[in-house]
Amino acid sequence: MSDAQFAELRRLMVGQIVAQTIFACLRIGKAALSRRVLAAMEKVPRHEFVPPPMRRYAYADTPLPIGFGKTISQPFIVALMTDLLAPEPTDRVLEIGTGMGYQAAVLAELVAQVFTVELIAELAAAARRRLSRLGYQNVEVRNDNGVAGWPEAAPFDKIIVTAASTRIPPRLLQQLRPGGRMVLPTGRPDAQQLVLVKKDEMGAVSTREILPVRFSMLDQHEPGATWPS
Repeated sequence: MSDAQFAELRRLMVGQIVAQTIFACLRIGKAALSRRVLAAMEKVPRHEFVPPPMRRYAYADTPLPIGFGKTISQPFIVALMTDLLAPEPTDRVLEIGTGMGYQAAVLAELVAQVFTVELIAELAAAARRRLSRLGYQNVEVRNDNGVAGWPEAAPFDKIIVTAASTRIPPRLLQQLRPGGRMVLPTGRPDAQQLVLVKKDEMGAVSTREILPVRFSMLDQHEPGATWPS
């Protein structure tokens, strides 16, 4: 497919995200996502972040397999989680679960610096090369266990986690600065919720459940990245 055809598919993908947002507005508390987030979704070439046999499906609003038992997330979920972070141009963001690097690329369009951690060495190395080739110089990729975060680069303004845990990982919460936000799925495999975590300037933490989701567990390192609508 040509670049123009991929660009048109991205435009249609964003239209699907807009429609999904309206459908879910009562759950997420808004009928439209940030224009900055939607612009980033329309700009980032998602087809570069899926295996070649999957490229014709890259802009469908569905997760796609990327190998190693992992998936690239459903575009609506990527957009929603990014919007919930309320990314600012000066933010330093930690991502847990790099995968192919797509979420990191979307964030890189919106914030100053992205630190992303991937357990699987092959995926981490490939994501590092891919992000560099596409010109994303504000992303650092680490091959490590994401549960530990990235302590030496903390604190972070925002944290995003692309696999579920039964509770908010304490070490990640410690690495979130006062006034920051974290977005992650929590709960049992059959009863997960996408959760927005806020830490106020005094360090007090509040949470809000957004909508039901279906992710693999963080200790399995296999994000499921979809909304079971």
